[in-house]
Amino acid sequence: MDVLRPPLVRIGGRVYRKNLTQEQPFPHEEEEEDFYAGPGDCADEPCDAFAVEETERGFQCRLEVPSPLYKYIIGKKGETKKRLETETRTSISIPKPGVEGEIVITGQQRSGIISARTRIEVLLDSFRKKQPFTHFLSLPLNQPAIQEKFLQFKEEVLEKCSKDRGVSSSLFQNPAKLHLTLGTLVLLNEQEIQKACDLLQRCKEDFVDQITGGQPLTVEVAGVEYMNDDPAMTDVLYAKVHMKDGSDRLQMVADQLVERFVASGLMLKEWDRVKLHATVMNTLFRKDPTEERNNTMTGKSSFKERESFNGQNILKLFENFHFGEVQLDSVRLSQRFSSDASGYYATSGQL
Repeated sequence: MDVLRPPLVRIGGRVYRKNLTQEQPFPHEEEEEDFYAGPGDCADEPCDAFAVEETERGFQCRLEVPSPLYKYIIGKKGETKKRLETETRTSISIPKPGVEGEIVITGQQRSGIISARTRIEVLLDSFRKKQPFTHFLSLPLNQPAIQEKFLQFKEEVLEKCSKDRGVSSSLFQNPAKLHLTLGTLVLLNEQEIQKACDLLQRCKEDFVDQITGGQPLTVEVAGVEYMNDDPAMTDVLYAKVHMKDGSDRLQMVADQLVERFVASGLMLKEWDRVKLHATVMNTLFRKDPTEERNNTMTGKSSFKERESFNGQNILKLFENFHFGEVQLDSVRLSQRFSSDASGYYATSGQL
């Protein structure tokens, strides 16, 4: 890392620097990063940035944090919590592991309360970004007619291209889970899931109904494309999707949904525009037959283990393969590693 250009973390419209200390190995312990903001660094924070209550003994502030993130505030053997308390002259009360509740920061000085809370938020923001996603916004493409055409596609690919390097039946998507992914989310408790569901409903009222006219969008699923630069080293093959009437209404809905979720802090911005695609073959599926087939990306370690396949003949022979037409009438907040009665992902909410 260039010490003159440390990574920046944006929280609540403000920008904070993230300074990393030299890490030392602690076997069988949680990995921890150290974020330094000196005791006086946050003293000029506006007092109305969040609620700080005055009490008989000083001041206090309450902070809602999902229980899976408590350990990052506590640190190895409680070291992170102790350091925060010492440097900000505060006391930090954290609920028991697995128990949802509020973290309470108390102290004699308002500036210390603000400093402690700001540093906790910076710390949690960094570790939240490292969590595997738990949910994703999806548009189901698993109608019976599409599933039937997909199985035909799979059969013909194996019949004509099975001798091509790396091509096997384990690469194919589960037909009951065919879908478009708009974006992924890390939702760590019921409150965050409810927040995402509520936002989805507000999006429907604010712009989705206006764009769609309150009617399903008819899209055509046809043709295949690949993700990387070399078709001979393909990792992901996807079916292309476009509006039958030639409009960009589906793209508008997708882009505005992601923009709204990013603005709320529930989703990280990855691309300027959502790439509308339906994964039909993915080398991650080969790595582990139980791997959920719901996204084109997972952790870095999984990526290193991927074994590509030669997709040149598939792209040539199935360039214009027609999977069919679909009426898109809902956007779902889908739960990763799950299935409902239809075989699709369990739904936490939808519009």
